[in-house]
Amino acid sequence: MAAVYKSLTGSSTKSVTTSGAPVKKNKQRVLILSSRGVTFRQRHLLNDLYALLPHCRKDAKLDTKTKLYQLNELADLYNCNNVLFFEARKGKDLYIWMSKAPNGPTVKCHMQNLHTTSELHFPGNCLRGSRPILSFDATFNTSPHLILIKELLTHIFGVPKGARKTKPFVDHVMGFSLADGKIWIRCFEIRETAVSKSDARTQPAEDMEKQMVAVGEKGETKINLVEIGPRFLLTPIVILESSFGGPVIYENKEFVSPNQIRSELRLSKAGRYNQRAEQQIERKAKKGDLGLRTGKERPNGELEDRVLFA
Repeated sequence: MAAVYKSLTGSSTKSVTTSGAPVKKNKQRVLILSSRGVTFRQRHLLNDLYALLPHCRKDAKLDTKTKLYQLNELADLYNCNNVLFFEARKGKDLYIWMSKAPNGPTVKCHMQNLHTTSELHFPGNCLRGSRPILSFDATFNTSPHLILIKELLTHIFGVPKGARKTKPFVDHVMGFSLADGKIWIRCFEIRETAVSKSDARTQPAEDMEKQMVAVGEKGETKINLVEIGPRFLLTPIVILESSFGGPVIYENKEFVSPNQIRSELRLSKAGRYNQRAEQQIERKAKKGDLGLRTGKERPNGELEDRVLFA
């Protein structure tokens, strides 16, 4: 009814800047889905991200792992311009595809050390549907591929103002840090507590000034960050020019596939077994050269009791 009233009365006003130009709205919508074969922890992580991002749409599992270009059609059907796809392989490895539909680019990352909100048991909590503050490490501005990844993460995890199911509150922070070539993602609640007299006595004045914010005449509050989860880290693998396809514009040469790591572990175990088998063969040959019992029946000698007293 409000939309009908505005259309009839013509009272709808568009927000403009100081120069008179209309304000550009941030219209970002994210399609989040997974492939077949995800584990229960990976499924719970997807549900946690869906709860943190009110501007995303959730779809059923994708049946194919080769025809990923079909995700562009799904994003078009749901009117989404960002895609967050969880690809599970062998029930062990999880890869994340982040794409700008339909023209790209696309970033493929390997996810490790994932922990859901339920298994962390942190005391923090945030309002469902609230908007987060995105905090990026300064290292993201050092190279072109990191700038592109930062922009893509901003479009996916940055909830636009006025999006569906959003509430006008900002009560949590999502931190993106870069260390050892991996992106560490964590989520914190912004908690405000009243300053007690014991805190004012124990802590120095300089530390209290950093944590206090004036709140009118009622007094002052102390702001702390309490982790609420989930937490995980991403290792960038490749960046494609278009959406789920196209030429490779960046490739991480330092990335080692988890399949190769498991293969090397199996080869190392097989090498130890072969070494033990060779040692047993050498030991039996040495015993045979010394005339010791090697597990076979020795021929009867002339001085044995069975020959002398036969």
